[in-house]
Amino acid sequence: MPGPRGRLQDNPVRGHKKVLLASPRGYCAGVDRAVIAVEKALERYGAPVYVRKQIVHNIHVVTELETKGAIFVEEVDEVPEGSHVVFSAHGVSPAVVDAASDRGLQAIDATCPLVTKVHREAVRFARDDFEILLIGHEGHEEVEGTAGEAPDHVTVVNSPLEADRVVVKDPSKVVWLSQTTLSVDETMETVRRLRERFPQLQDPPSDDICYATQNRQVAIKKVAKDADLVIVVGSSNSSNSVRLVEVALEYGAKAAYRVDYAHEIQQAWLDGVETVGVTSGASVPEVLVQEVLADLAGAGYADVEQVRTAEEDLMFSLPKELRQDSSGRRDDRALGGRARS
Repeated sequence: MPGPRGRLQDNPVRGHKKVLLASPRGYCAGVDRAVIAVEKALERYGAPVYVRKQIVHNIHVVTELETKGAIFVEEVDEVPEGSHVVFSAHGVSPAVVDAASDRGLQAIDATCPLVTKVHREAVRFARDDFEILLIGHEGHEEVEGTAGEAPDHVTVVNSPLEADRVVVKDPSKVVWLSQTTLSVDETMETVRRLRERFPQLQDPPSDDICYATQNRQVAIKKVAKDADLVIVVGSSNSSNSVRLVEVALEYGAKAAYRVDYAHEIQQAWLDGVETVGVTSGASVPEVLVQEVLADLAGAGYADVEQVRTAEEDLMFSLPKELRQDSSGRRDDRALGGRARS
């Protein structure tokens, strides 16, 4: 949904106008895998292919897939019996898997492997009768899916403040897990407060916050200290995109805003601004960032300096149903993966 070019004015500022472009940004391996899974399901089985919830939290991606024949539903009971349904990158609970099976649906699980790892941790700790403190946002699809693996053992902790109020049955058998897309700093503050109250609190066997979330936060921290304004491209229901705005403000940006599309940038945001930081959430295609850069260039911010803090080359295999083409040969895109910045 691009807006008209040349919409922003090139007003003078005291110094030199430039853009600091954060890298890494945009699509992570889990998002890439999930989006390609829907595209390949449409190629393989034909339209329509149903998707439970948004495949990833980005309105542009969802709209593009809808034009190709994907139909997004809230629950599997909206899917005609026997149809193909894709589970989103955020994961689902065993109850959803069972409901799809009961309807005879042909399910394709596009859950990010890093989310699946947290699910397995929840199952394991519940089996050992631990109380699980799941740090995350209640109502978020990922949290619902993880909690659904062990509903009698999980308590959701939404914030550091809630850590001061949570009640556990046995302080000697408690462990924390987390949603993968949270602010690293806020999560560790929540853990610190929990450990003050429950000294025997156990850590997960490996970090739950995904590499991409951490990398994007590290990059914007470096950009923010030198930015008068930070623009984060990402949707309002994208937890990691919203966190990037918060991190930018916390680490020195004078102002920070989230936009879905370039045309949402307001002229007033640029008043007196010399340096604009730009990044995007882990579910955002690069084309949307390039549209932002084009609009900023029209307003005099044509000098773009890339601020790179990490390299990313991870790719995940596609769901098993999609690794071969219709003739049974291994598909060229079995690993998924597009160029990422």
